[in-house]
Amino acid sequence: MNITCYDTLVFDCDGVVLHSNMVKTEAFYKVALPYGETAAQLMVDYHVANGGVSRYKKFAYFLENIIAPNQAGPDLKALLNAYASFVREGLLNCPIAPGLEALRQKVPDARWLIVSGGDQAELREVFAQRKLAEFFNANIFGSPDTKDEILERELANGNITQPALFLGDSKYDYQAASSAGLDFLFVSGWSEVEGWHAWTTAENISVCRNIHDLLQQ
Repeated sequence: MNITCYDTLVFDCDGVVLHSNMVKTEAFYKVALPYGETAAQLMVDYHVANGGVSRYKKFAYFLENIIAPNQAGPDLKALLNAYASFVREGLLNCPIAPGLEALRQKVPDARWLIVSGGDQAELREVFAQRKLAEFFNANIFGSPDTKDEILERELANGNITQPALFLGDSKYDYQAASSAGLDFLFVSGWSEVEGWHAWTTAENISVCRNIHDLLQQ
């Protein structure tokens, strides 16, 4: 894939720019534990099966569909606050994708933006502290808006210009990119998608292991 032919590169955060998928998976488990180990594992299973979906929707689903009716435990606000505390520390310390700065130098004129299921304010704070925000000249976007909503809005206002490529590590990333008319590249190295090789083969999806691999193309 010739990365230099794209006007805009759209990056998912977790599993693409930051090695943070396990940070969030562990946080979901810890936060759900007041409801018991079984419920916490079911929360993790739902999270992994719905990669790229915001924490707001995942915890709402947990409270409405996984725990027993009237079961005592933290409410949605408390779950979100506890999750944010766990995740922030992890995002500040997890590895950054090797080759990110070199790729930015390789395509200096491209528009770069983050479109993530993570909390937007949290992402902007973390990226600023880790000196990554400067790479993303077309801004950093996240929940509570969905990826579909963000892509539609940023295409409409001209912030995403075609041709554009979405680099993601989940099935939802692929669905959102396809619906928006963006090309898609599946980044496999840190993905939690089970059976991703069979899925990408069946869907004829382009794959790279990590951002560093793009420097060799």
